[in-house]
Amino acid sequence: MKRLFCLLALLAVPVLSRAQQAGVEAARAYRSAHAAEILADYVELLSMPNVGSDSVNIRRNARFIRDAFAARGFETELLPMPGAPPIVYGERRAPGAARTIGIYVHYDGQPADPTRWTHAPWTPTLYTASMEQGGAPRPMPAPGEAVDPGWYLYARSAGDDKAPLGALLPALDALEAAGLTLTSNVKLLFEGEEEMGSPHLGEYLSRFGDRYADVDVWLFCDGPVHQSRRPQLVFGVRGVTGMEITVYGATRSLHSGHYGNWAPVPGARLAHLLASMKAEDGDVLIDGFYDTVAPLSEAEKQALAALPAYDDQLRRELGLAETEAHNAPLAERLMLPSLTIRGLSSGNTGALARNVIPATATATLGIRLVKGNDPEHMLDLVEAHIRRQGYHIVYEAPDLDTRLRYPKIVRVDRSESGYPAARTPMDQPITERLVEAVTAAAEPPILVPALGGSLPLYLFSDVLGKPFVIVPIANHDDNQHAPDENLRLANLFYGIDLYAALLTMPE
Repeated sequence: MKRLFCLLALLAVPVLSRAQQAGVEAARAYRSAHAAEILADYVELLSMPNVGSDSVNIRRNARFIRDAFAARGFETELLPMPGAPPIVYGERRAPGAARTIGIYVHYDGQPADPTRWTHAPWTPTLYTASMEQGGAPRPMPAPGEAVDPGWYLYARSAGDDKAPLGALLPALDALEAAGLTLTSNVKLLFEGEEEMGSPHLGEYLSRFGDRYADVDVWLFCDGPVHQSRRPQLVFGVRGVTGMEITVYGATRSLHSGHYGNWAPVPGARLAHLLASMKAEDGDVLIDGFYDTVAPLSEAEKQALAALPAYDDQLRRELGLAETEAHNAPLAERLMLPSLTIRGLSSGNTGALARNVIPATATATLGIRLVKGNDPEHMLDLVEAHIRRQGYHIVYEAPDLDTRLRYPKIVRVDRSESGYPAARTPMDQPITERLVEAVTAAAEPPILVPALGGSLPLYLFSDVLGKPFVIVPIANHDDNQHAPDENLRLANLFYGIDLYAALLTMPE
């Protein structure tokens, strides 16, 4: 707790190291002279489709990344696992360094429906500003041409999570060009199936964990900066799990004129079931849903109290008159588990709508977990709630005998991968150095107990027993996981400066 108060004081009156300042100056000089080339290299990486289930293209990404870091002095290797994208491993030793930092990035991205994108997802397109701000497409800059940091680059994974790769490589080039040496040994762990729930990462760490045994602290390069566009350091993530539920009606779709007001309507039943799970103000009504939440430490409470009040501005940006829990602060809401309806399906809408009662209705539920929540236990709570609403649960499509025996049936699919939340102490010794690095690159960062998104960090804190800190660089409005994902070039430039500072941290 005492160390956190010192850190908060450091944010107000930062003490910048000479080595970090030199690293940042080298980064700024290099990107100023080579911005168009840096952007072109990043466009080449973004042009490779990177869905984890696409084995051909995901390995193409892995080879490209391996070779790019090998060209910059890293000993690199693709660590194999049957049926999984390879881990890109890298190591670069710094003469005389007593500290080893591990850098985690995932090079896979979410699947993309091209029909919902303005441009093809893996055809990077440059805009003069964001689409929402009225930006217009423009050609990629020619070598030597000036690059406006206000431009936006649209492509899948532009923000999540190839941005760190697009920034780390030129940061290394900048230090090399300036004749500056790294002050830490560096180990790389680049994963290719994070967006699929990291189903093999635990096995990877079990098999190859000895390669990372000397890592002192892990830097996770993922996620966005604060919504105020200020940089942030984050010390935890929520976990994630979920399920798909299907409500059944008749054995086939029925004409709504002939059978309406007589046959059960699966869509209506599903709507009632979902409404029973969550109050209109956002409170989850499932018994026991909040019971296993681990309490915040005093340091975490202090950090939350120091966060800027930004919710009103964020609501205006998003067009929201009110948010959940009667406008409770976003940062506080992220400290609780959440229940989200990720998707709904029953029949068709618009021009394809028909006069039928569909035979089924399906919802995909997402649950974000906080420290203390067990993924399987949380799914058990949801199932128990469904049963209390009078439903019989099956795990395969019901046969006719089951349909005739039970008037209300739900099929539950729990096959989605999940993992628990993780938080690391905010007052660990490395935090002071990281604050100095961020300050040298931009301005004093916001310290946040946990990110709203999810990463499999429990494998590093709970399994490997190593501390971690998340150092995000993407813009908060990057349409993460959505159509028209993007990266604001100012955030790419910030990432270059930040990584140069991190790689030149004093002991």
